[in-house]
Amino acid sequence: MSDLDARLLAAHETADKSALIGLYEEAAGATTDPQAAAFYLTHAYVYALELGDGRARQYHAVLKAQGREV
Repeated sequence: MSDLDARLLAAHETADKSALIGLYEEAAGATTDPQAAAFYLTHAYVYALELGDGRARQYHAVLKAQGREV
């Protein structure tokens, strides 16, 4: 298990949504697989929306540009 995986699991265990936003963004940037990056960024986006975090707009714009919006 990578350090990032361990930090993601720890944040999920404590329901630290604020940390999850950044961790999923980090995971999206750490992968070379476009499908995985979209998956991770979608999670960051959802948590940002839940918390009213300003990064939600940025994530939405990226996902929309990638054709991930339905």
